[in-house]
Amino acid sequence: MITVNPDGKIMVRRCLVTLRPFRLFVLGIGFFSLCFLMTSLGGQFSARRPGDSPFTIRTEVMSGPESRGVLRKMSDLLELLVRRVDVLARRQNSSEPQRAAGDGHCAMDRFPPGAGLMERIQAIAQNVSDIAVKVDQILRHSLLLHSKVSEGRRDQCEAPSDPKFPDCSGKVEWMRARWTSDPCYAFFGVDGTECSFLIYLSEVEWFCPLLPWRNQTAAQTAPKPLPKVQAVFRSNLSHLLELMGSGKESLIFMKKRTKRLTAQWAMAAQRLARKLGGVQRDQKQILVHIGFLTEESGDVFSPRVLKGGPLGEMVQWADILATLYVLGHGLRVTVSLKELQSNLGVPPGRGSCPLTTPLPFDLVYTDYHGLQQMKQHMGLSFKKYRCRIRVIDTFGTEPAYNHEEYATLHGYRTNWGYWNLNPKQFMTMFPHTPDNSFMGFVSEELSETEKQLVIGGKASNMAVVYGKEASVWKGKEKFLGILNKYMEIHGTVYYESQRPPEVPAFVKNHGLLPQPEFQQLLRKAKLFIGFGFPYEGPAPLEAIANGCVFLQSRFSPPHSSLNHEFFRGKPTSREVFSQHPYAENFIGKPHVWTVDYNNSEEFEAAIKAIMRTQVDPYLPYEYTCEGMLERIHAYIQHQDFCTAPGPAPPGAPAPQSPFILAPNATHLEWARNTSLAPGAWPPAHSLRAWLAAAGRACTDACLDHGLICEPSFFPFLNSQDAFQKLQVPCDSTESEMNHLYPAFAQPGRECFLQKEPLLFSCAGSSTKYQRLCPCRDFRKGQVALCRDCL
Repeated sequence: MITVNPDGKIMVRRCLVTLRPFRLFVLGIGFFSLCFLMTSLGGQFSARRPGDSPFTIRTEVMSGPESRGVLRKMSDLLELLVRRVDVLARRQNSSEPQRAAGDGHCAMDRFPPGAGLMERIQAIAQNVSDIAVKVDQILRHSLLLHSKVSEGRRDQCEAPSDPKFPDCSGKVEWMRARWTSDPCYAFFGVDGTECSFLIYLSEVEWFCPLLPWRNQTAAQTAPKPLPKVQAVFRSNLSHLLELMGSGKESLIFMKKRTKRLTAQWAMAAQRLARKLGGVQRDQKQILVHIGFLTEESGDVFSPRVLKGGPLGEMVQWADILATLYVLGHGLRVTVSLKELQSNLGVPPGRGSCPLTTPLPFDLVYTDYHGLQQMKQHMGLSFKKYRCRIRVIDTFGTEPAYNHEEYATLHGYRTNWGYWNLNPKQFMTMFPHTPDNSFMGFVSEELSETEKQLVIGGKASNMAVVYGKEASVWKGKEKFLGILNKYMEIHGTVYYESQRPPEVPAFVKNHGLLPQPEFQQLLRKAKLFIGFGFPYEGPAPLEAIANGCVFLQSRFSPPHSSLNHEFFRGKPTSREVFSQHPYAENFIGKPHVWTVDYNNSEEFEAAIKAIMRTQVDPYLPYEYTCEGMLERIHAYIQHQDFCTAPGPAPPGAPAPQSPFILAPNATHLEWARNTSLAPGAWPPAHSLRAWLAAAGRACTDACLDHGLICEPSFFPFLNSQDAFQKLQVPCDSTESEMNHLYPAFAQPGRECFLQKEPLLFSCAGSSTKYQRLCPCRDFRKGQVALCRDCL
């Protein structure tokens, strides 16, 4: 006879009460889903006879797309249940006191509400996902390998010796030894047979020729391109706010910024539309993957948004998203690795195989973290599609660091370089590296009425210190003491409970301010003062736009990767002569004062002069909403890194030189009677070529003449003809890999041409060489574009 323990009955009753009706309902749904899955897929396995090949397709089996659709819906349903139960568990966790765990309580009471249920549903979801992958692999096996050709013929596959595919046999050998190293090979139908190797290497990858007997039946055909749609400017950003997602403080900050600037974006779109007239603009499909916000990269920024952490990157990404959306392009935004894999079409496995479908995006904007994630998960597709990638790179990447072989051989290799991209694919926050493209960001623009109110409301003796973190203030007592003699000092230093000891008592610290309140503070202040860090942030431009004078420190010697920890490891040799070089070089006095803080007399004299100086709010055009829209529109319309110029046919006559020596015999110009280089952008007629002084970089040599170095013009100058036209006496001419070439070496009178196009570089100098430098003009307030670039 079976006896029942009364305590057991009590335990069961308590468990049932703890589950509650909703949890019972969810468990029921989970059980029903599992039963439905088994019923739906059972036929696929029971329909096979023991003797059938795993690649035999039977007519009574559910079709591939249909079964995959069922699995996808099941997985989505279970994921939804997991999220809802997780939300319920958190709510109950916060509203109900934790029950004490005793002998008479159900085991589930010893865990947070919903924990056991969550584990069960997650286990079901994982099982569904695993089954989905296995079934999909079987279906792909069938679709790839099923053919009307006899089994005997298929068993006779041999690696062809085709000179057009020299790597084929080697790849087949590799597949024999390593095809089980990544599940993605099985996903694409590889099963260990020679035929499966050759089919994969010819149809999924491209190392072998197509097998003749599969040419008509199984070879994949390129999908027809979608009809072109014209881009139309947008003014309503509500859908963009939805695309940006939520759940992270960084995203919340970005959405607030975008919402606050909506009216300015709309006005800028109207002005640019009038300027462009009837220019036809194809709508691009664009993926924006913000890699530094993914959990896999650590996401160190989001937790610090409300604690005084750096916001410059988030300011820029918010403005990039707004720019692309307002320009009318199709946009997809991802901030997780899972979302990235889903949008790219990454097959299951470890990232060794190409994407399952052609990349559905014309452009991909990401950062270095996202670039690394894409390389890890795209297989060979990364090399195929990397020309579509644009990398947001605050401090820039110089060509010497970008070229993997050259960087490794000559000591330029860092953790962030060696990607072998076109250097123009890197996009910077400020226009400090002409080898890269200038992306930028926007500052809020005052209307004329607002400008007059700001001018009338300024306090002549009020200063705001640039630095939200207490560490910036450390050791600055001397400067603050001098400043305090003339001005009332305000700070916005973050603190939790007590005032940071680094901030002197005479400073009025407002704590960390929301952006609108910070803007109001700047509108009252006379001076915005920096203490050397952070470098090249957006705040100084915001201060100048609100009518402040920006005072900053001059660095002597200049800061670089050679002498300063902050720049060490960054893929640039750029020397920074002040905290904000753009403000110093492109704005300057009276809005920007750069002085030696180690000279107390110079520092104090600058403060006195600033107090006597009257300035109006000023914002460079390139940092307005219209300026950024104009610049990115030009990039999207004209920058194409996927189309390489073809070689000249054998025996073709050398083209006529397009250069003439300028009347003053100092530089080369594009000859007026010479046809323009087709497809060249910027237009070739804006080219001016100078021979720089020894030890001078092309970046500086062009600035000396009021011009900008343009690396896309280097191929026009990379010839003996250019040296001859400049009357440079070349006793010998050699072609080598060197980021300083083309150049002339005075000792020996040697001329050197560039052998590797990726190493054409505006940056870099040596006292040994006089560099041949391509320069161009630029639009007023828009240094990234030449006068005829629109």
